[in-house]
Amino acid sequence: MACFILVEEKMVIRIVDLRSDTVTKPTEAMRAAMASAEVDDDVLGNDPTAFRLEAEMAKTMGKEAALFVPSGTMGNLICVLVHCDVRGSEVILGDNCHIYIYENGGIATIGGVHPRPVKNNNDGTMDIDLIEAAIRDPRGELLYPTTKLICLENTHANSGGRCLSVEYTDRVGDLAKRHGLKLHIDGARIFNASVALGVPVNRLVQAADSVSVCLSKGIGAPVGSVIVGSKNFIAKARRLRKTLGGGMRQIGILCAAALVALQENIGRLENDHKKARLLADGLRELKGLRVDTLAGETNIVFIDIEDGMRTGAEKIRKYLEERGILVMQESSSRLRVVLHHQISASDVQYALSCFQQAVKGVENEMGD
Repeated sequence: MACFILVEEKMVIRIVDLRSDTVTKPTEAMRAAMASAEVDDDVLGNDPTAFRLEAEMAKTMGKEAALFVPSGTMGNLICVLVHCDVRGSEVILGDNCHIYIYENGGIATIGGVHPRPVKNNNDGTMDIDLIEAAIRDPRGELLYPTTKLICLENTHANSGGRCLSVEYTDRVGDLAKRHGLKLHIDGARIFNASVALGVPVNRLVQAADSVSVCLSKGIGAPVGSVIVGSKNFIAKARRLRKTLGGGMRQIGILCAAALVALQENIGRLENDHKKARLLADGLRELKGLRVDTLAGETNIVFIDIEDGMRTGAEKIRKYLEERGILVMQESSSRLRVVLHHQISASDVQYALSCFQQAVKGVENEMGD
């Protein structure tokens, strides 16, 4: 997201916000839709714009029903708790996935669900045989938690926005069915995966019993997520949403913006991916930085500072920030950038030039 700010009323600095695709601002079309949205009390089940969004999302994802929720974290939590409806149940999930790392341990602290992590590969998958080996033998129920659910994440954020193929997802779905388990997909950026793979989104999640889809990431709506599944699943999810404090009143104002995002921004995702590849290609040319050769499959790029550099990610991040480039620091030696529809090709070139200056400038400072 590029804009210009006035600093000390003297100098205008260009701002290019690459921290996440969650930083986008509502477009004029979204604001207009929000202002004119037809609304009612959704807790009472009467908001017509929420109905429209939920019906559209259910149809798009190939599921029976859908439910708007305030956040992806709540969406994932609700889905896990519906499937794992007995305390002491267990969910198999990746050791580097969003639910396991970034959602405050909610499935355990709130739901009494035990996470069983399996190693994520670099592409975001888990080996099928390791998933199967992690499934508890029902004969050991006196000692062990009871496996109820397998979770996947597509795209896989911590793997650099890598996509899980439909073939892989189908294999995990088949495994789940053979063992009487359910499959949930954290599809925060599932539309990015669909566009990158050239697979219709409903086919990509066909094997899943539930999917959470973030509206405020790749497709750029201001607030919210939607979860999809069977009618029975969504009826249970609606009750849990209320329990967790996620039942809101005139949510049509938010859903109206999401409907615009679905109409306008899915078609822009391929351009976001192209900009990510352009940025990744340019960063690979800079001495001292390392970017995965597969970076830019979707809209996330991780940048590693090589050991030979006499500086770290914090120094480079601050140097970039002073020049208006905002990035996320992942560790002492890693930065993350995320492309979105409010970043232009010109912004990418400006960011590349600032990265080049940052690498040279920080090294020069260290050498003085």
